[in-house]
Amino acid sequence: MINNEDFVKRLQKVIDYYGESASSFAEKIGAQRSSISHILSGRNKPSLDFILKILSSFPEVELYWLLNGKGEFPTNNNPVDEKTKTPKLKIEDALQSDIGNKKEIERIIIFYSDGSFKNFQN
Repeated sequence: MINNEDFVKRLQKVIDYYGESASSFAEKIGAQRSSISHILSGRNKPSLDFILKILSSFPEVELYWLLNGKGEFPTNNNPVDEKTKTPKLKIEDALQSDIGNKKEIERIIIFYSDGSFKNFQN
């Protein structure tokens, strides 16, 4: 069984690490803002669906660490851009995950560190 107080501390650590507010974090994982609020306040315990949403949105979070505090956060599996605290993904990896879904690329936007961008549309 998970210790809810410790889980809340680890969840807050994840939210802080990415520089998110509870509201923006909820939006990123596709959860209700009230769900985050209730979990952080200790009113509710996290559901399996909630935990899976965190893991799929933030690959640096390990399940065992999130639930039990054992292991490390962030994992070193995926490099993280220290400036934005977002995972650095290789384009090949991102595209490979969509190939099996038979999705067609409609548009690609590349953002550069100087604030400029290029827009490529099919």
